[in-house]
Amino acid sequence: MRNSRVILFYAASLVAAVGVFLLIRSAGLRLFAPRAPQLPGIVETPPPAETSVLLHVLVALVVIVVAARILGAIFHWLHQPQVMGEVIAGLLLGPSFFGWLAPQVSLQLLPPAIAPFLAVIAQVGIILFMFLVGLELDTSLLRQRTRSSIAISHASIVVPFLLGAGLALWLYPRFADGGISFTAFALFIGVAMSVTAFPVLARILTDRKMQTSRMGVLALACAAVDDVTAWCLLALVVGVARAQPGHVLLTVGAAIAFIFFVLVIARRGAVWLVRRKTSPGKTTQQMFATVCVSLLVSALVTERIGIHALFGAFLLGAVVPYDSQLARDIREKCEDLVVVLFLPVFFAFTGMRTQVSLLKEPSDWLVCVVIILIASSGKFGGSFFAARITGSDSREAASLGILMNTRGLMELIVLNVGLDLGVLSPRLFAMFVLMAVVTTLATTPILQALSAPRGAELST
Repeated sequence: MRNSRVILFYAASLVAAVGVFLLIRSAGLRLFAPRAPQLPGIVETPPPAETSVLLHVLVALVVIVVAARILGAIFHWLHQPQVMGEVIAGLLLGPSFFGWLAPQVSLQLLPPAIAPFLAVIAQVGIILFMFLVGLELDTSLLRQRTRSSIAISHASIVVPFLLGAGLALWLYPRFADGGISFTAFALFIGVAMSVTAFPVLARILTDRKMQTSRMGVLALACAAVDDVTAWCLLALVVGVARAQPGHVLLTVGAAIAFIFFVLVIARRGAVWLVRRKTSPGKTTQQMFATVCVSLLVSALVTERIGIHALFGAFLLGAVVPYDSQLARDIREKCEDLVVVLFLPVFFAFTGMRTQVSLLKEPSDWLVCVVIILIASSGKFGGSFFAARITGSDSREAASLGILMNTRGLMELIVLNVGLDLGVLSPRLFAMFVLMAVVTTLATTPILQALSAPRGAELST
C-alpha cells in the first residue's frame, strides 16, 4: 500500500513539475531583458616583455597552492570541510579581497594576463575531477533503499528547480542579457538551485563518522541520484543554450545516443578492461594510458556535441566498476594531484571572476539574500517532505534536508559553466557564488545542532 502511494506521488510530482515549468516558461516568454552593459571583468593584457608567462604562472601556482593549504587546514581545525577552506582561499585571492586590499601586490602575483592560462589549467583539472567523481559514484547506493533515495533525491531537485525557475521570472528582466532566451535562463537557474555536492557531503559524513549509519547511507544514495540527475539536466541546459535555433533536437538526440553508447557499450568495455587486469600488482602504464585516452575522447565528444566536456568525463568515470582495482589505482594515482594542484587553481580562477564589488546597491544584497533563502528552503523543504513521506522521522528528515543543501564545489562548477555560456552576468554570478558558500558552510553547524541530543544513535 505504501509503495503504491509513493509511486503514485512520485509520478504525479513529475507530471506536475513539467506542467508548472511550462506555465513559468509561458509567462517568461513575455518578459524582456535588455542587453547587459559590458561590466569590468578579467582584463587580458600581455605580461611585461622582460618577464615570461611561465614565470608568472609558476609564481601564481605557488601562491594559490600555499593559500589553499593554509585555509584548508584552518577550516579543518574549525570542523568545516577542508575543501571549503580552499574555496574561500580562491575567492580571497580575487579582486573582491586581495585585489582590493593590496592591488599592486595582486597585480604582481596574479596579473590578469595569466587568467587565460589559469583557465586552461582549471578546465583540465575540473575534467579530471569530474572523472574522479564518477569513479567515486558507488552505483550500489542507487539500489539501497531505492524507493526512499529516488523519491528524496528527486524531490530535492524538483522543488528547488521549480522555485529557481519561478525566481527567474524576477531575475530575468533585471540581470539577464537580452541575447539569452528565457527558457535557457530559467532552466539554468533551476539547475543552479538544485545541485548537491556529492564529494563535500561524503566528506562531511566521513568526518562525523556517519557514512555507515542508516541516515548516512540514505544521504549518500540520495546525493548519488541527485548528482546523476543534476548533471543530465545541466547537459540539457547547455545543449539548449549552445544550440542554434532548430538544432536543439539534434543536440539532445546526439547526447542521448552518446549516453546510450557509454552506458551500454563502454560499460561492457570497462568491465572487460577490469577483468583483463589479472596481475595482483598495480595498474600498468598501458592500461592507465587507455583510460586517459578514453577519458579525453569522452570529454571531447560531449564538448563537440554541445553538452560540455565535464559531462563526458563524469559519465565515463561512472561506468568504471566502483570497487575494482582499476578504479582504486586511478584514484590513488590522480586524486592527490587533482586535489592539491588543479582544484585550487579552479577556485582561484573562480575568485578572479567573482566581483563582489559589483553588488553596490542594497537591492543587490537583498536579491542575494532572496537567492540564498529560496535555494535553502527548496532543498530543505523538498528533501524533508519526501523523507517524511517515505518513513523517516522528523529529526532524520531534517538532517537529510540540511545535508542535501550542501552545494560547494559542484555548484561552483555549474556557475562557471553558466558564466562561460553568458547565461549568468558577472553580478548574478557573484550572488550565486555567495549562495554556494553560505549554504555549504551552514551545513556542519546546523547538522551538529540537530544531531547533538542523539549523536550516539546517528553514528551507530
